[in-house]
This record gives sequence, C-alpha cells and structure tokens, in this order.
Amino acid sequence: MNIIVFVTAKDFKEAEKISQALVEQKLIACANIIQGVRSFFWWEGKVDAADEVLLILKTKRSLFKKVEKAVKSLHSYSVPEIIAIPIVAGSKEYLKWVNDSVASKKAG
Repeated sequence: MNIIVFVTAKDFKEAEKISQALVEQKLIACANIIQGVRSFFWWEGKVDAADEVLLILKTKRSLFKKVEKAVKSLHSYSVPEIIAIPIVAGSKEYLKWVNDSVASKKAG
C-alpha cells in the first residue's frame, strides 16, 4: 500500500535537508515542499503559533517506520509532526513509479 506522509518543518532549509536525505536513502519516491504554512497548536500548556513549511512525502506503508526514524534524526523539533494517510486510489503508472523508486521491504 502506498501512503502520503505529512511533516511540518521550521523552514525551507530544514525541509529541503529532510527531503533530500529521504530520497537519497530511497525511503520516499518524492517530496513536495509547501511554504507559507501558519500553524496554531497547543505546546507546553498554551496556544502557540509558528510559520512552518509542509512536506508531502510519497512512499510505501512498509517503509513508514524507517521514514519516521530518519525524519526524527534530521528534524529540529523535539516532537515533529509525522503522520501518514493511505492512498486509496491513484494513477496506476504513478503508483508503480512510487513503488519502483523506493527501497524494497527487504532492503536496508
């Protein structure tokens, strides 16, 4: 099964570093970086806000734990957002490309 993983980062430079590393490690097929995200959230007992960047990562569900571990090792936040949703439908050719672009389950 293919998934989309959402990760927010503090800025474009951090998002680019995470994206580049995950692609090079074949943990994701690709990453989209969306700038200009304004986030509101509870943190340390109060409402906080931050300007962030959103990463949209495409991969396989079997690689989620490795993606999570890699993101945590590269991320500046103590509790980074790393959430995944299933891709329930999509272009057959695109989904094949995602599968062919990432490491096999047995790899790494």
